[in-house]
Amino acid sequence: MTKQLTRIDVEIFDVTTAYDGFFKLNLYDLRHRRFDGNWSRRHQREVFERGPTAAILLYDPARDTVILVEQMRTPAVDDPDGPWLLEIVAGIIGTGETAESVVRREAEEEAGVTVGAIIPLFDSLLSPGGCTERISMFVGLVESDGAGGVYGLDHEDEDIRAVVWPFEKAFAEVGGRIITAPAMMCLQWLAMNRDHLRSGTLAKGGEG
Repeated sequence: MTKQLTRIDVEIFDVTTAYDGFFKLNLYDLRHRRFDGNWSRRHQREVFERGPTAAILLYDPARDTVILVEQMRTPAVDDPDGPWLLEIVAGIIGTGETAESVVRREAEEEAGVTVGAIIPLFDSLLSPGGCTERISMFVGLVESDGAGGVYGLDHEDEDIRAVVWPFEKAFAEVGGRIITAPAMMCLQWLAMNRDHLRSGTLAKGGEG
């Protein structure tokens, strides 16, 4: 059986910070063990240090609706459909915070709703070829009646619109208007489990 390679099979000689702002870009000087047992050549890799994040799909099982958020994303400025993307609520996990506390806070800041029970889904490395971001994803149960509007923090220059959509409409837009990976993954999970959620037969996480 082929030996499973682990962290001890990576040797880092140096890490240099190329940029340090709201995000950080580091240059790694390293080598790693190859599958044939030998060491690779010493080489450099640029790494976008995004850090841990968390995202939550807000779902109202009584009305079978989801709350999505729409905002302008600069990296998508040349997307054929434009840079205003439909996403799920998300945020960066800061020092001393938990993923659950972050999604509860962000749900209030970005969508103006309070989350009740939370269901942990999975963690994912979104772009491990160049970014450290590891995102924890959840489904959170909410009351969507009267939800919607424009939210966001002025001091962070946020302009976020929350919209309430029937689940079927949102799921039909996966790969269409909805192209961000966390939203697509969470909606797919909900498609497979929403009947259990609506009937109350799926175990739920704690209340806030």
